[in-house]
Amino acid sequence: MSEIEVSAVLPVFNDRISLEKAIPESLSALEKITDSFELIVAEDGSTDGSREIVEEWEKKNPRVRLFHSDERLGRGRALNRAFEYSKGKILCYYDVDLATDMAYLPQLIDEIRKGAAVSTGSRLMPGSNIKRTTDREIASRGYNFLVRLFLGSRLHDHQCGFKGFNKEILMKILPDISSTHWFWDTEILVRAQKAGYQVAEFPVVWNTGSKTTVKFKDIFSMGTSILKLWWKINVKKA
Repeated sequence: MSEIEVSAVLPVFNDRISLEKAIPESLSALEKITDSFELIVAEDGSTDGSREIVEEWEKKNPRVRLFHSDERLGRGRALNRAFEYSKGKILCYYDVDLATDMAYLPQLIDEIRKGAAVSTGSRLMPGSNIKRTTDREIASRGYNFLVRLFLGSRLHDHQCGFKGFNKEILMKILPDISSTHWFWDTEILVRAQKAGYQVAEFPVVWNTGSKTTVKFKDIFSMGTSILKLWWKINVKKA
């Protein structure tokens, strides 16, 4: 398996409409960053025709790769699988609705090129520009405050779906990651900091996507996951 510079991953679950825009815009953005890349669609048990769209793109462009699962894996496990079989030295992923302005993709990659183990966009740093409802803003700030309070993170935003990784380092962290769904993002950032790796956070322009798959039960689950991870790190030392 030949190595390339950048592997970009789009996690997908019933996102056919978003894919129609995300694939061509991703290819255009990546072509401006590097000549050596692949675009992986981690399609997680979709039933809306998402798989078929990616298969058509695979025929047209060899840089597009489909990772399909017949059954729902969850966001975290779908990303784990895509990253494990990716060919890039630098890995990144971003939400398929392109909520984070793609103008920041070069910075996401460059932070890894400059030596960071992890890079992440932030909706909550000074200089960030976001558009979302007040209740979601309050929930997000409350959640991130709890992550900093209980888990000792120094970051502002743990759940922005816009992250980059040094693959060699990420592969060392992944075996310790237990989250299989939305908390995956937070656990990756916390584990990386606890291990002493450099995490580069920078402000982005972000707009709420037309479709969100985060449910209230997911928010409750992530709150519970904060306490579980605190227990693992501070009591079980795992």
